[in-house]
Amino acid sequence: MVIKRILTHSFSLMNVDLVRLDSRWNYRNVISPYHRIYYISDGAGEISHFERQLSLEAGYLYLIPSFTICNLFCAHFLEQYFVQFFEESSDGMSLFANNRSIFKVKAAETDVINFKRLLAINPGRGINRSDDPKVYEKDVYYREYQELNNQQNTSQFLETQGILYQLVSRFTAPEVLGKTERKFIPVKILDAISYISVHLHLPLTVRSLAERAHQNPEYFSRLFERYTGSRPLAYINEKRIERAQYLIMTTSSKYAEVAEMTGFESLSHFSRTFKKVTGMSPGIYKKLF
Repeated sequence: MVIKRILTHSFSLMNVDLVRLDSRWNYRNVISPYHRIYYISDGAGEISHFERQLSLEAGYLYLIPSFTICNLFCAHFLEQYFVQFFEESSDGMSLFANNRSIFKVKAAETDVINFKRLLAINPGRGINRSDDPKVYEKDVYYREYQELNNQQNTSQFLETQGILYQLVSRFTAPEVLGKTERKFIPVKILDAISYISVHLHLPLTVRSLAERAHQNPEYFSRLFERYTGSRPLAYINEKRIERAQYLIMTTSSKYAEVAEMTGFESLSHFSRTFKKVTGMSPGIYKKLF
């Protein structure tokens, strides 16, 4: 009896390169719609988010899943191979949907070979603009990279996919990722969740989200609640306050600045919502934690 197992995930290469970084590589609150994998070949740095803080050490691989907010830091010198790529799946579920953390594993000899080979068959795929995510993370550049993928011949495409599968597989073992229960969520709801994650600083309404999904606002709202447990506006406020808590603890921003960065129209609205969600004011929260 032959058992067929169909691959449900595919990857679209964005960037791959070998870079040498210094103290200018210091970016806070980075959140991207694609995955990143680093292989550190020399030097040291740091990567952190609200759950974990990891040292970037030579000889290790690191994964930052899409929509995972993090800080990047290098005090002196850091040499790393990196690859950035989008993930697509047949059911709209990311491999890391239930665990948006940062991961670290000891690199194997094959990982180093894979990075070098990926770079060799995809020349000129570095960022080539600036290492600041605010500069190169734009839809117009995403489309440029996708066009480069379309220009790959069959051999390059298949080998690129194979290497990305191998690199991602290093982080999906149960002892690394943990045991996760996979459940179906409609693609339109996942898209709305992802959109909310990277646009918390902008005005977000049920109507605008429903229009993106080409659905009636009330129907969209009920569907969103069925799969997230919250109505869209309640979910947005919860995520804004989560982001605000992170900013309060990791930056020296004033509360008015935090309110603006998390999409509140006024400091008073931010303070009221913060207290409603957490049970305390922003000031008390900062003193306690």
